Amino acid sequence: MSNNHTDLEQPVNLKSIPVEVVELELLTLEEQHLRLHLERKVERAFYEAGKALMELRDRRLYRSTHRTFEEYCRERFEYNRSRSYQLIDAATVMGNLQECPQIVDIFPTKEGQVRPLTKLQPEQQQQAWQQAVEEAGGKAPSGRIVKGIVQRIIERTKVPNPYRVGEVCQFVVKDNPELRGKSGCWCIVTSVNNFSCTVNSSDGDYIVKMEHLKSLEYSDSDCEQLQLLCDRLSKLRNSSDLEQAAVSVLKHLGEVKRPYLTPLEEKLLGVLEQEYEAT
Repeated sequence: MSNNHTDLEQPVNLKSIPVEVVELELLTLEEQHLRLHLERKVERAFYEAGKALMELRDRRLYRSTHRTFEEYCRERFEYNRSRSYQLIDAATVMGNLQECPQIVDIFPTKEGQVRPLTKLQPEQQQQAWQQAVEEAGGKAPSGRIVKGIVQRIIERTKVPNPYRVGEVCQFVVKDNPELRGKSGCWCIVTSVNNFSCTVNSSDGDYIVKMEHLKSLEYSDSDCEQLQLLCDRLSKLRNSSDLEQAAVSVLKHLGEVKRPYLTPLEEKLLGVLEQEYEAT
């Protein structure tokens, strides 16, 4: 009888299998610094991406190939609008954290760790991150830890939204690039949320955080008059082929610091409505 399988059935001698032992080597001081530098570049890749996207958006460097920033990000980076602004918001938070002298070495390594902090004010972001690092035992905390601390801060400091539907407010543009060009413009609150308002201005609707609005404290009747004015301006804005002179008049009317138009302003508005058949 053949014994062809004899060799296969023999027990394997484990001692005969060579095992490569890699000895750890100490790094020079220069190599240690280089390693730390490169590790931080990897960890903060989301921060650099967010800063780059912010500059591309704010300087409109996409305008030679795309009509909108959202369209550009989708086609160039395969980022939808939400992802693009998550990275931009994360970069803003990282900038706030870096300004805190108490935060020395432990910074976020992922965008998900930063995302919950966007709901807080800069000083609160710094406090929340410090607490999260402590809770994580001195290491970069998970997004879950950060989210829990942020939620506790919000519940502790929650302030009722002071605005009401129909109220006339002024845009506060500081630290909000999405409101660029709206400085001094007025708007009307159409919806009140927990931490923001939906407002209507002469050129469209915006969702704005409470800190980016300032009430003009007009009476109910004044608010009603400005609502009518806002509707008239919106109709004209939607007209095609507005001449630059008409655009300038509309811009002026969208920035008036009083709840009424002067006779001349009313006459100019009437002329535009007649010209563009907006009434």
